[in-house]
Amino acid sequence: MLAHGVEKIIVDTIDGTTDYKGQLSEFECIIHLAARVHRFKDNHEESYPAYKALNYDGTLHLARHAARSGVKRFIYLSSIKVNGESTSDGHPFHADDIPKPYDSYAKSKYEAECALLSLSTDSSFETVIIRPPLVYGPGVKANFYKLMQLIHKGYPLPFGSIHNLRSLVSLENLVDLISVCIDHPDAANETFLISDGKDISTSDLVKIIAQAMGRPDRQFNIPSSWLNSAAALFGKSDVANRLLGNLQVNIEKTQKILSWQPVITLEDAIKLTTADYLRSTSP
Repeated sequence: MLAHGVEKIIVDTIDGTTDYKGQLSEFECIIHLAARVHRFKDNHEESYPAYKALNYDGTLHLARHAARSGVKRFIYLSSIKVNGESTSDGHPFHADDIPKPYDSYAKSKYEAECALLSLSTDSSFETVIIRPPLVYGPGVKANFYKLMQLIHKGYPLPFGSIHNLRSLVSLENLVDLISVCIDHPDAANETFLISDGKDISTSDLVKIIAQAMGRPDRQFNIPSSWLNSAAALFGKSDVANRLLGNLQVNIEKTQKILSWQPVITLEDAIKLTTADYLRSTSP
């Protein structure tokens, strides 16, 4: 129960051989967030063993130990990439869509999902799967951080005519959903999608961040087809897809089964994230 406190187990590494030394028997629920994350430079085929070692072997090894130790519920943080790389206009991903994982990261996460659900069918051990899109919040890194850097430094950005729609999820909303899933009876052996409940274009995201920083919105218009072509020329098509393409998720199943609603709006969450960035970069 989250209300009783959260504890953690320290191990040197997570793979198919990790020794948990009987530490799992004192827990009723395990929240598993550790993963080898997607890396743009990875070759899909060559990198698969590295993803499998942690995301599949490590996850299943931990879950089996947990089940034998009497743990009742295993919450697995997967990825929306299990559903696919992008969506078309007006056709968001749903939790029960046929999965279409593309790269080694997504495939390893999906294979882990399947193994966990199979483990749960043979015992009283319960699995809850959550597939988030991009997670942001105070301390965010990677592309979201880089975007804030560019806006803070006043660089012109070519997103003025980009009207895509992407689902994001703030750390506050993700943590709240995880807490609900710890003991909600209807969460057992289900897969849930999550977002802030409002989709946003890259152009509008830049506007909100700039406003929160007190910086001017220096976006200019370049056709998305030009940007995609330039990205392909420099081997950055994956980056372009995340900035220019659509990726929407439908969270109606999550809302209906768990009676869950986002606890913070997208706008307020972005403001908190931006405020933390400004504090961390101030002299």
